[in-house]
Amino acid sequence: MKVTMLRSAIAGIALAVTAASASAAETIRLAVTDISGLEMLQTEFGKFREILSSATGYKVDFYPVNNRTAAVEALNAKRIDFVITGPAEYVVFAKRSKAYPVIGFSRPDYFAGVIVMADSPFVRPSDLKGKKVALGDIGSTSNHLGPIQALADHGLDVKKDIQVTHISRNVAWEALKRGDIAGVGMNYGKFLEIREKEKAFEPGAFRVIARGPDLPNDMMLAGTHVDKAVVDKVRAGFASHQKELIAAILVGKDNQKYLGMKFLPNIRDADYNYVRSMYATIGQPEYADFVGN
Repeated sequence: MKVTMLRSAIAGIALAVTAASASAAETIRLAVTDISGLEMLQTEFGKFREILSSATGYKVDFYPVNNRTAAVEALNAKRIDFVITGPAEYVVFAKRSKAYPVIGFSRPDYFAGVIVMADSPFVRPSDLKGKKVALGDIGSTSNHLGPIQALADHGLDVKKDIQVTHISRNVAWEALKRGDIAGVGMNYGKFLEIREKEKAFEPGAFRVIARGPDLPNDMMLAGTHVDKAVVDKVRAGFASHQKELIAAILVGKDNQKYLGMKFLPNIRDADYNYVRSMYATIGQPEYADFVGN
């Protein structure tokens, strides 16, 4: 009798564990590094989450994070499974958590440019030696690291040859027009957008003297604890519902940077080596910590 009861108890425990595992396998947890708070996540990515769930068959739970370091820690603790992040963030995730790419978020005109006034004496990047150049948020791929690397690619020692100041894009733009700074480095798509809205100067009043290559993609990455079958199913969901997912991500106001995007399934860790060189250029060759976090 006791043996029978023991067997029944063991069987019950096994069923409970199996049910819990099945439940866990049916839910994936998603974080987005540049959005804080559940409300903002729902506003920007709510429709995306809905379509992703339909495309994969998994329930998708949001996991809000206050910063990028918190996201890495949550990934290592297996509290989240997937993270949507940028290229500068990815190389740190890969270093600190062994996370790997699942799908790329290709963005048109996603590269860095260094802009000066067309009537200035600055024609080549070397002309900026000793001059003040404004950059955007510290750690931003296209507004900080990208412009820095574009100048370094043209032979400048960016730690000695230029005076770097980090200010907001709008403030930098006005400073450029006033002549308070020699140049401004920024996302090229944003430059075109600002130039289009410019009232006081014609488009020809500005000159781009350095352009970087197209930057590696934003991405969704996965933690090493996520079952490969789950990752494959998520990747397949992006492939089979590409148009619906793109439309869904563009519902978010801040996600308009993805206008014209395409999801790319075949991205590799090596695609991000150019970003690693950016970290080396600013004096952080280990790329083990987020810049400006």
